Amino acid sequence: GGSGFIGRYAARALVEAGYRVRIAVRRPHLAGDVRLAGPPGWIDITQANVRNRMSVERAIEGADAVVNLVGILYEKGPQSFEAAQLGGAQTVAECAAAAGIKRFVQISAIGADEESQSDYARTKALAEKAVRDVIPEAVILRPSIVFGPEDDFFNKFAGMAAHPVSNVAPFLPAIGGGKTKLQPVYAGDVAEAIAAAVSRDDVLGKTYELGGPRTYTFREIYDYICEEVDRKRYALPLPYFIAKPMGLTFGAIWKLPVISTGIFGPPPITGDQVDMLKTDNVVAEDALTLKDLGIDDIESVEAIVPTYLWRYRAYGEFHQKGEA
Repeated sequence: GGSGFIGRYAARALVEAGYRVRIAVRRPHLAGDVRLAGPPGWIDITQANVRNRMSVERAIEGADAVVNLVGILYEKGPQSFEAAQLGGAQTVAECAAAAGIKRFVQISAIGADEESQSDYARTKALAEKAVRDVIPEAVILRPSIVFGPEDDFFNKFAGMAAHPVSNVAPFLPAIGGGKTKLQPVYAGDVAEAIAAAVSRDDVLGKTYELGGPRTYTFREIYDYICEEVDRKRYALPLPYFIAKPMGLTFGAIWKLPVISTGIFGPPPITGDQVDMLKTDNVVAEDALTLKDLGIDDIESVEAIVPTYLWRYRAYGEFHQKGEA
């Protein structure tokens, strides 16, 4: 998962911490820009698929530590939650254990729960257990919604607010009334947490929940995004009993062979994502956090998000709020 959104930040943080990094990806020819995260020779790219044990064994050969960042937000083709998140984590952990590697970092998610209605959250929890069963010293990191210039969260909703259709129907769907709470965390801080988990001895075998300095409701997030892009949009409450069938329909459509190629981007919403929105995504009161990993200067949404949402304003970066 090193060529993904969080992985690119993690690679940079690990190089800065003095590690040479090997990025294992399914399609190396699409991940060449990951090398820019470090000086020449510090980042290598190798082919591996977590559904292919031999490729994983080859990818981790000679490594001192393994970070599993593989995760999906929706299913398509052979990339199911069971195969990618649960089976993949189990395979990588078993290969690492067989190679004698005890430094293992598993990227999970706040809300991981074996009893969850969401397959995403359920398989994330089962993956944690599978990893700890073979590597008890593994460090589990559970981030909330992760933001940064390449994210698929703030960019997604800002794009919806800026879409021409929104000029006619100025609404953003607020599933469950937009009351779900989130604690967005900056990708750079998650990367620092990964570097700390790889480096420190006092973190072994522990679980950390990673959240930013402030909690928001979904409606507050909408209001903030619309303020930043200077577009008047209104939250349209969408009850779960309406949102769930819509999500199931989109999820089914995006599994069709032509659609699942990725040319249409991610689905607007899936049934599984609707289930996830029924539970708040915030750090538990008794959880170990970023500060317990030695990360005190935590970036806020207000400090980072404006640096990339300007692209959704009517006239770009130099658009002044209030302009037509």
